[in-house]
Amino acid sequence: MPTTTAPLDVPPAPALPEPGDLAAGTYRRFAAAFPLLRVTTEPPTGGGWLTGRALAADDALRGHLLSRQAQAMESAQGAAPRPDVAATEILHQYAFVACLAMSGPWYLERRVPWLDADGVAYHEARGVLALTPTRVTVLPGDPAAALPGAHTVPDEEALRADLRAAVAAHLEPLLTAFGPLLRRGPRGMWGVATDELADGLGYLGDLLGDRPAAARAADALLPGGTPPFAGSARFRPDGTRTRMNCCLYYTFPAGRLCAACPRVR
Repeated sequence: MPTTTAPLDVPPAPALPEPGDLAAGTYRRFAAAFPLLRVTTEPPTGGGWLTGRALAADDALRGHLLSRQAQAMESAQGAAPRPDVAATEILHQYAFVACLAMSGPWYLERRVPWLDADGVAYHEARGVLALTPTRVTVLPGDPAAALPGAHTVPDEEALRADLRAAVAAHLEPLLTAFGPLLRRGPRGMWGVATDELADGLGYLGDLLGDRPAAARAADALLPGGTPPFAGSARFRPDGTRTRMNCCLYYTFPAGRLCAACPRVR
């Protein structure tokens, strides 16, 4: 009679890491710093998500957000804001988080996550921020260099250039969409991008208790002469800087110029 052989009990192959796994450690640290916000690297499912793609492409959505932001600012400031003031605040809220989602892993782990137009998604009702990179750029000595989803560059300068490219690719559609609302041309809008990228690193330095170190990293990242970014980080030795663009809060009746305002000059 023919004999039968029992099937071999072969263990399943280990799951390959996703690009988001390579930045998950940093994103967990973000979540710890913001206990009211849950950060995940799982792709968003269902409705109710605000993404960079929607913010850049959906005129009706921007109009709704502008109206809601204007109402909130009027309630807080006692006067209705100019349309460009509300638009500036909306762009800041999104761009600050998006820049930090890419610059944070670079600063803490020397890894640059590339987040496309849908890679930053916020669900207000759930309080969830989904960050889903399509790839992560690393240095040759990084243990993750040989993993799927990792792209290796030769040195620190190349990694800084990759971070600038990742941030520029993500923000460009938003800057184009918000330019007419902010009443600024391309150079002014890329100055906004410079501010958000530099100030995010300064804020991260505050969280870590070493703002001067983060400021030095921002100066190396944005030394000037790195288009499309306009200008440079220009941190002073004490960790302060003068922004390239004004937040426009001075336009409110009780508004005053902040210490970083370019109008102080």
